[in-house]
Amino acid sequence: MNGIDSTDFGIDFGANFKDKRVLVVGSGLSGQGAAALLASRGAKVFITDRKPARELPEVAALGLPEERMFLDKTPDLAQVRPELIVLSPGVSPRQGFIQEALARRIPVWSEVELALRNCPAVSVGVTGTNGKTTTTTLIGELAKLTGRKTVVAGNIGVALSHEVVGLTEEDIVVAELSSFQLEFVDRARLHIAVMLNLTPDHLDRHGSVEKYLEAKANIFAHQKERDLAILNWDDPIVRGLAPQLKARVLFFSPTRFLEDGISLKGDMIVFAAGGVVEPILQRGELQLRGSHNLENVMAAAAAARELGLPRERIAAGLRGFKGVEHRQEVVGTFEGILFVNDSKGTNTDAAAKALLAFSEPLVLLAGGKNKGLDFHDFMTLVRERVKSLVLLGQAADEMEQAAREAGVSRILRAGSFPEGVETAIAEAQAGDVVLLSPACTSWDMFKSYEERGELFKELVRRHYTTQKSEVRS
Repeated sequence: MNGIDSTDFGIDFGANFKDKRVLVVGSGLSGQGAAALLASRGAKVFITDRKPARELPEVAALGLPEERMFLDKTPDLAQVRPELIVLSPGVSPRQGFIQEALARRIPVWSEVELALRNCPAVSVGVTGTNGKTTTTTLIGELAKLTGRKTVVAGNIGVALSHEVVGLTEEDIVVAELSSFQLEFVDRARLHIAVMLNLTPDHLDRHGSVEKYLEAKANIFAHQKERDLAILNWDDPIVRGLAPQLKARVLFFSPTRFLEDGISLKGDMIVFAAGGVVEPILQRGELQLRGSHNLENVMAAAAAARELGLPRERIAAGLRGFKGVEHRQEVVGTFEGILFVNDSKGTNTDAAAKALLAFSEPLVLLAGGKNKGLDFHDFMTLVRERVKSLVLLGQAADEMEQAAREAGVSRILRAGSFPEGVETAIAEAQAGDVVLLSPACTSWDMFKSYEERGELFKELVRRHYTTQKSEVRS
């Protein structure tokens, strides 16, 4: 690698938690991982969750005494006497007992803080409003090409605290990091930190764009001079962070040639430094669609280069990468209609990038639960790019009003998700694209965007399978 190793990690790897009283808040994957890691370090673990025990069978597997579990109730800090509180990412820090703990100066960490403090491996973190999962997954695939053990975890469905157990200094961990996970980072350091972009999101949690950026920027807060920060030159907010950072900075840009960084020269993705330009591969060799994915590819290539992967192997890894499920995922082409599952498009910026990735006529299926975002600018783009807009979910009224004000010509409403899919299919004809890119979270109708995306794929395939069966009969 180029100047980075894990031997100077400089934080509390292997910290002695023996007999320390630690309260883990939230019993999902992150909470379970944190509890298990703490228990393995000798901590006296307490756990709390708003759900009742009958809905949390996995908590029983932790083997905690009943008096250390506060399920379906608020923990009494006077009873627990915690020396540390570890928050799962989905937990709001506005809860009264957490605010009380902060007022009493009890340390409050995110699960990521705990994990990285106990991680001897070389660490790569990826954040940004959109593109995190694609970039994290791609970096993970490229890191594996180094021949070193690589784990991919974080906001990608695998608890980081669960995955760091057993890693060594020779290994690599690649973590997708959300603003929720970075909000309570105290000293955790990342050897390579990536910020892809920043647009308004999660304002219902953070309250303002400034607070959202503050949480995201924590990914760089504890880097050292030898570490690397990878930033998007084209995003003025992200670019503006550079003068404040201790780490070396490497920019990427898909819109202009950079004399120092990764960018485009003609149609060639290149790395340039000190007057030397090294070609990586042609843009047309990529399987990923859309200019936003070019950003993801460049960021991943920069990280892979820092990990010591040769240019030829970086190019081979990029050529072979097909993308990630629920992110502009091609479901299939039926009767000349292309169906695309972009269920991860949970904000207007992500959905806008999906619209811009296609030149074909679009039927857009959108709606769900709003995260405090304004839809007006997005609907201006919808007016220009979408022939039929199908709306559903809690945000449908708000989205319809914004669409009408923007002059969107054809707006349809659906009372349920299956009805929305059928309506979108009925609106489409050969040569069109039916795109699920909701611009909203799934939490009004589904447990997750994954569940929403899976149902979309199932309903599309079932529609055409049933149609074929009826024709045959």
